[in-house]
Amino acid sequence: MSEAQSSRNVPRSIGAVVAGIVVGAALSILTDVLLRSAGFFPALGVRVADSLLALATAYRTVYSVLAAYVTARLAPRRPMFHALVGAAIGIVVATIGAIVTWNAGPQYGPHWYPIALIVLALPTAWAGGRIREAQTAKAKSTAASAA
Repeated sequence: MSEAQSSRNVPRSIGAVVAGIVVGAALSILTDVLLRSAGFFPALGVRVADSLLALATAYRTVYSVLAAYVTARLAPRRPMFHALVGAAIGIVVATIGAIVTWNAGPQYGPHWYPIALIVLALPTAWAGGRIREAQTAKAKSTAASAA
């Protein structure tokens, strides 16, 4: 790859990672807001029951796989690398969140929840990246057999 091509890929790489993060965050926030308005989740500042946090963990897991897939899909090359960069950013952000809220009060819920977000960041990113890699491999295989 030439230097010019490489320098053109940097903004696309950054854009792919940012797009994936935005997708995951937007879906999570939107779902939280909808569940809160429907009365499933309590108002902000009120402790959320463990069962509801388990639900939040489940949909955030699905959204994280989708976010990593979006990142990998938009990546100019090396889709898994880009998905894992998104995971690394997620781990840092979730760790900061856990540290800041650890003993800040019961409204932040039990300690297992931020730990779950940290632990799930890498496997969900791998899954999203792997889905994209499988699609790419299938497309190459189909193209090769058609030739």
